[in-house]
Amino acid sequence: MPIIKSAKKRVKQAEKRKIRNYGTRRRLHDIQKQFYALIKDKNTAEAATMLPAVYKTIDLAAKKNVIHDNKAGRLKSKAQKNLTSIS
Repeated sequence: MPIIKSAKKRVKQAEKRKIRNYGTRRRLHDIQKQFYALIKDKNTAEAATMLPAVYKTIDLAAKKNVIHDNKAGRLKSKAQKNLTSIS
């Protein structure tokens, strides 16, 4: 346990950020799972309409520094590549 007052504050801040980041990660995971399930079922039309939502979620996670900018680019590229492969 921290003894110094500022260290105690950092523990509290880290816990709050952990909870907030978990929600962002969870949304990112869930939307990607739905998107790739549509691709697996070869449902091109629904997957194409869902792609902007996937991009938005990825960009939001990168903006909040939950994931790195390069990872965001890779995820968006992967999503687009998978969508065009079934078209």
